[in-house]
Amino acid sequence: MKRSILAVIVGLVVWVLVVSLLNRGLRVGFTGYAAAEPAMTFTLGMKVARLIIGALSSLAAGAVTAMMTRRNPSAPWVLGSILLVAFIPGHIRIWNKFPVWYHLVFLVTLAPLVALGGALIRSRPVHVSAPEAL
Repeated sequence: MKRSILAVIVGLVVWVLVVSLLNRGLRVGFTGYAAAEPAMTFTLGMKVARLIIGALSSLAAGAVTAMMTRRNPSAPWVLGSILLVAFIPGHIRIWNKFPVWYHLVFLVTLAPLVALGGALIRSRPVHVSAPEAL
């Protein structure tokens, strides 16, 4: 149980770190993004890029959570649910700044993408090194 709780906490940290790093990349690499960010006046391409970095962050967080809790396949779902609950109030606050499809894509896919990240890790075979012959 302690391991699962720690894994969910680490998954939250991973989500924040990955999304922060990728968002910095958008600021540097996507012309006009940094100027559009304060007022949230994003182009369609910028909105899609934001959804992609959210998806990548979710996959990474789910993968890390699953790596830490191989025996608890529900841990990524717990993490995804926590993220969803955390993001709903923020999306309500910015509801008028983005189209409905944007909010729905982000919120509806959040927990399933975290779970998918975990499932991808769990589906990989674990390689155990054979002891070397003496």
